[in-house]
Amino acid sequence: MEEILIDCSPGVSGDMLLGAFHDLGVPKNVIEKTLAGIGLENLYDLHFRESKSCSIRGIKVDIYNFDQSTKRNWSSIKDLIFKARLEEKLKKRIYQVFESLALAEGKVHGIDPEEVHFHEIGAIDSLVDIIGVCASIEYLKPKRVFCNEPSLGRGFVQTDHGKLSIPSPAVIELLREKDIKVISSIDLIDGELSTPTGIALLTNLVESFQIPNKYSINSYGVGIGNLELPCPNMVRVLNINSANEDLIDKKISPRYEEISIQEALIDDQTSEEIANFLEIFRKKGAYDISCQAINMKKNRTGFSIQVILPIEKQKYFRELWFQYSNTIGLRERKQFRWVLLRRRGECLTTFGNIKFKQTMKPNGTIYMKPENDEILRLQIEHNKTAQEVKNIIEESCQEFKAFEDWK
Repeated sequence: MEEILIDCSPGVSGDMLLGAFHDLGVPKNVIEKTLAGIGLENLYDLHFRESKSCSIRGIKVDIYNFDQSTKRNWSSIKDLIFKARLEEKLKKRIYQVFESLALAEGKVHGIDPEEVHFHEIGAIDSLVDIIGVCASIEYLKPKRVFCNEPSLGRGFVQTDHGKLSIPSPAVIELLREKDIKVISSIDLIDGELSTPTGIALLTNLVESFQIPNKYSINSYGVGIGNLELPCPNMVRVLNINSANEDLIDKKISPRYEEISIQEALIDDQTSEEIANFLEIFRKKGAYDISCQAINMKKNRTGFSIQVILPIEKQKYFRELWFQYSNTIGLRERKQFRWVLLRRRGECLTTFGNIKFKQTMKPNGTIYMKPENDEILRLQIEHNKTAQEVKNIIEESCQEFKAFEDWK
């Protein structure tokens, strides 16, 4: 799979995206296997069927709910995700979509996100839509996901909170949080063109809302919505090829993401024990760790330790603190950070193939430097200073060959 282009014209919803991905070629059993991995296999019946909107064919999704009474909150859905028998990358995708909805709902209702009861979002059909679309992306493994700016519609929609104006408060908050622009030229159409589920999926799965200037279409799928509109109510998902290097959206570097920071002060462990503890954290996937010696109560020398970690792993790391250190308390907070895009690769030099890392600046300029481990290795092998090694690499460096996509 090369790249994915989501064409939400006029709008987008979770079931339309799911239908389009199935039409593109995602097997039904891939979706159902993921739902079983999260413990939902006996709560629904999923069907894909041929349908039309204004004479345009596509796939419509029908979900029969065997779980009418359950109203899930963010805490219960989070628990399902953490316990799921799924690959970590897929769990992370699913977690991020639901968390963004919880944060948006918490913001608009003025409550803690943990206390958010999802109502429509927590119903089984929305769970199937979100988890199914995330599973589809993971199955296709596109190098990049593009999307056009969505439209929102106008009028009112009936919800468990009563009648709400369109766009719904959650949609507005999701768009505001990620600074995503919308198209207003067809907002004169009555009806909810873009749902909270659909917008949450776009804000978390789409890497660029700037469509490539040039691309070729390999295949496509069409998802049909429920509303009858004066225009085709559909979402198209296209498998495309574009010139990656020329079409990088400069606006996505730096990338915005949520992280967790955990920290504690420890004065009853040796420096050797602390060193081992920090190494465990590094191996378990911490983004970064800092540690400094400090003077604590009764003039004891202690350690101030701070760990930056993925937001979806904060509960797991919380348990590591209490398992591997003597701390009896832990501070934890969520923060946001901006991270420049980077990727690893190699260049041919006088020394042979050397591992490099590229970083993209906000203006699109690409900065490149050799990995420090490579510098040290070459110093030892050739009995040269670090600067001498760097000078030789710079003078003889040829074209960069990437090992991975920008991330």
